[in-house]
Amino acid sequence: MKKPTLLILAAGMASRYGSMKQIDGFGPNGETIIDYSIYDAINAGFGKISFIIREEFAENFKAIFEPKLKGKVETDYVFQTFDLKKYGIDKDIYREKPWGTGHAILESKNQINEPFCVINADDYYGFEAFEKMVQFLNNESAEDKYCMVGYKIGNTLSENGAVSRGVCQTNDSGELAAINERTKVYPENGKIYYEENDEKVELSASTPVSMNFWGFTPSVFPIAEKLFKQFVEENQDKPKAEFFIPLIADYLIKSKEASFKVIPTDEKWFGVTYKEDKPIVQESINKLVATGVYPSKLW
Repeated sequence: MKKPTLLILAAGMASRYGSMKQIDGFGPNGETIIDYSIYDAINAGFGKISFIIREEFAENFKAIFEPKLKGKVETDYVFQTFDLKKYGIDKDIYREKPWGTGHAILESKNQINEPFCVINADDYYGFEAFEKMVQFLNNESAEDKYCMVGYKIGNTLSENGAVSRGVCQTNDSGELAAINERTKVYPENGKIYYEENDEKVELSASTPVSMNFWGFTPSVFPIAEKLFKQFVEENQDKPKAEFFIPLIADYLIKSKEASFKVIPTDEKWFGVTYKEDKPIVQESINKLVATGVYPSKLW
């Protein structure tokens, strides 16, 4: 059986962070957050690492990752472009940013032929999440059975501002029933809230949220392409509209064409939503190194 692939979403322009955070150094020897994800993924049993990037980033990415990963794991590069004609859309639509995470998955359709996992480049997920994902992709995934790793919202917040989180609802079988994007989630006086329509709503710290850690099989590609064509048609005059992975998941759940198992994890997420998050991420990684979770020099 072919080992699953890890697809790393790294084509964004990092507008809030203010730089190309995907290749910023955080570890003791300048390791990126992606390095720790790749290290965990290799140890969990992934067989290939695919980077989804803008083509102009390719030289930087290859210079950073090829020397350290050579001989350890297969690597591949998927370029997220603005070309719509390859999907039968005969239009040129000006955009400054790519079409979103759902489109990024679609761009990899000709390069992935095995079960695969999708993650963000700028998020730290923890080994347990990769281990559970590999087990699902190897033993449970099917053409109509996908998954998502669900993090406890209390383990995912930034101390430096409100964040957006995909708040999940599950059914009695532990499958995803709905995912609602809450764009202003924050801790306050030991509690967690989100705001919507000027209303402040409290959330339990154990509420599962999506951190863009999804498991699919290649059967998702034709569905994503169909939905993307519809999305472009409906949003061609909205240059900031993005085709996100949860839009695909929402369609599949409502149409009952596929289910998503929500895999719980107690791992603590951290990432760099804001520049002020960088020292916190560095401190978190230093603690993981000090306690032996990672060697001081990964590669």
